Amino acid sequence: MFFIISKIFSFLTHPFSWVVLAFLIAWFSKKPFLSKWSFRTGIFSLLFFSNSVIFLEFARLWETEGTKIEEVGHYDCAVVLGGMAEWDNSHERLSIRRGGDRIWQAINLYHLGKVDKILISGANGFILSDGLDEANQFKKVLIENGIPDADILVETKSKNTYENAVETKKVLVNHPEIESILLVTSALHMRRSSAIFEKAGFDNFDCFTTDHYTGETRGYKLDQYIIPNVSTMSSWNSLIHEWAGYAGYWVAGYL
Repeated sequence: MFFIISKIFSFLTHPFSWVVLAFLIAWFSKKPFLSKWSFRTGIFSLLFFSNSVIFLEFARLWETEGTKIEEVGHYDCAVVLGGMAEWDNSHERLSIRRGGDRIWQAINLYHLGKVDKILISGANGFILSDGLDEANQFKKVLIENGIPDADILVETKSKNTYENAVETKKVLVNHPEIESILLVTSALHMRRSSAIFEKAGFDNFDCFTTDHYTGETRGYKLDQYIIPNVSTMSSWNSLIHEWAGYAGYWVAGYL
C-alpha cells in the first residue's frame, strides 16, 4: 500500500502538474481575481522550474558529495540500487537511463579491484509489470561482458529504496564472507538511501555516489541563466521526489 500511495503522490509532486493545474484554474475559474493570480502562478512556475541554474543550485544543497575513484578503498561488495533502466519489449533488451551510471561505475570499480563482488538490488519500481526484472537482467549483461557469475549477487524482490535495504540484508545473511560494503547510487538518491540502510542495520558501509548534477565548480553558461529548458522540470521532479520520499520514509519510520 505504501508503494502504491507513493507512486500516486509522485505524480502530484511533479512541477508540470502544478503548472497545468494553475492554468486550468485560470481558464475555468469564474472569479477574476482567482483566474488572474492562477495564470500568474502558472507563468511564474513555468519559468522557475524550467530554469537550469535555479534547479542546479537547489540540487547542490541536496546531493551527497562524490568520491574520486583513486580515493576509494577496497570493499567485499558493491551494492548497486536499481532504478537504472527500462525494459525495451520490442527489442527484448534493457534500455539504460540516467541512473545507469550506477552500474557503469560499479563495473569500473570491480575491474579496478576496488570491489570483489557486485550485488544488484531491485526488480522494478512500477506498479504494473512491463517486463523489467532489473537485477536478473543486469546480471545477464554483466556475465556477457566478462564478469564471472560467482562475483554477481542479485536481490530480486524490492520495488523501492526501503525494500532495497531490507531484502539486501536478507541476501547478505547467506554470505558471511561479505563484511565491507560500498553502497552505490545516484547523488540525489544517496542521502535517503544511506539513512535507510543505516536504519535497516547496515553498520559497515561507505557511499559512492554517481550521476551528479553538480560539482565543486559551477561554470554555468549564459543560456542556462536565461533560456528555459523544459527537461529541467523532469530533473526537478527527481529532486522533489527525494524530498518527499525522505519525509514520507521518516514518517513511516524507515529512516
